[in-house]
Amino acid sequence: MAKAPQNAISPTRVDDYPEWYQQVIKAADLAENSPVRGCMVIKPWGYQLWENMQRALDDMFKATGHQNAYFPLFIPMSFLEKEAEHVEGFAKECAVVTHHRLEPKPGGGLQPAGELEEPLIVRPTSETIIGATYAKWVQSYRDLPILINQWANVVRWEMRTRMFLRTAEFLWQEGHTVHATAQEAIEETERMIDVYADFAENWMAMPVTIGSKTPDERFPGAVDTLTIEAMMQDRKALQAGTSHFLGQNFSKAQEIRFQDTQGDLQYAWTTSWGVSTRLIGALIMTHSDDDGFVLPPRLAPTHVVILPIYRDEETRAAVLQYVHTLRDELKAQTYAGVPIRVEIDDRDVRGGEKKWHHVKRGVPIRIEVGPKDIDSQSMFVGRRDQAKSFGLPRSGATQEIANMLADIQQNLFDRAKQLRSDYTRVITNEKDFRDFFTPKNESNPEIHGGFAICHFADHEVLQPLLKELKVTIRCIPRDNNDQPGTCFFTGKPAAKHAIFAKSY
Repeated sequence: MAKAPQNAISPTRVDDYPEWYQQVIKAADLAENSPVRGCMVIKPWGYQLWENMQRALDDMFKATGHQNAYFPLFIPMSFLEKEAEHVEGFAKECAVVTHHRLEPKPGGGLQPAGELEEPLIVRPTSETIIGATYAKWVQSYRDLPILINQWANVVRWEMRTRMFLRTAEFLWQEGHTVHATAQEAIEETERMIDVYADFAENWMAMPVTIGSKTPDERFPGAVDTLTIEAMMQDRKALQAGTSHFLGQNFSKAQEIRFQDTQGDLQYAWTTSWGVSTRLIGALIMTHSDDDGFVLPPRLAPTHVVILPIYRDEETRAAVLQYVHTLRDELKAQTYAGVPIRVEIDDRDVRGGEKKWHHVKRGVPIRIEVGPKDIDSQSMFVGRRDQAKSFGLPRSGATQEIANMLADIQQNLFDRAKQLRSDYTRVITNEKDFRDFFTPKNESNPEIHGGFAICHFADHEVLQPLLKELKVTIRCIPRDNNDQPGTCFFTGKPAAKHAIFAKSY
């Protein structure tokens, strides 16, 4: 009987997908739980990845005319109360500060001292506090548009947490813009969801679908919410970014008004949009395997790791000279417009252990160099997206490595796109819908259908069925959605189709 293949991660994706996800984070040294319940410590490898995401997104935001600013962490409770739907949507997730200062407690320890005149909400999102600021900045149509983004942390009091996907505190960016007309604000909403889709597909190698949320899934207080939805390897959907057309709801709540060209006072039109460290969770679940993290090269903190192999001091000197020269040549080469990021791992660690360290962290390319490779003027190369390793001549290697990085990036995207295609079905009746979302494997109920494309007439009528199956309408796709059909549930005429899925 053949032995089962050995994997670095246990359990495997098939055996226990949620636990596999946690073990990949641990093995890749991305993050760990903190002493504060529901919060995490992002470790250097994970934070370098987030910095690369920030850098790319920040450049994209600035290329579309946006500037960065920063607004307070604390929001007066009265600000949230001004927009009823908004406060209702976030009330259960708010962390509230009611006291200030600490003082000694009788018998030892500390206790809160004075009570605040008005409770402060720890920022769950910043529409209200930023809106109050914009109300002071906007007087005339000449002050518009305002196009501002902030990089910040937010707090949403989650009780059931999962690192990167859902934590009580997380890092994100939130854009907040003000416009003179509804059309300008709608165009901004669409522009930014396109930026997110561009980043997801061309940097994260993660195919996404752009669409609108149904009214029950919209951001609280929004007129329309656009989303990018991606399929993870367990066939669940992940909302990876959202852009909201807020209409005049927040302008009226915060009195953001301007004098138009005729001298009349008008309420402005606003938008907001954001992505978070949830994107790291998306990367893990889109590309990683049973040996650990798999990183798309455009975001990898290290593109290439070189592992020198030697047995004594004599061969050590020759090997290190070879690999340092190779490193310098690689760093002089560019991939995707940046110098190739190269690391030499010369730690006093066994070769196999060293190799698996970088496999589990997802480094795209490993190069091993020993005395025999020097003699043959070659190197031994391993690609993280493939199981095989191979020899590569030193001559022309730097350009070949750059080409290889581009190939890995494309291969990861193609693989993820194929998975989405394999588990997407057009469904036209309730029976097939139920079958699609009913687990086939009783021992592993996480395994389910995928994306169901269905015409529907009324999302409210569907709610009992969706609740029973733990399925949601992920979005009404923006593209290729002009063919009317028949509602899969009621049989009534339906103008649009939607993507239905289980989700995170």
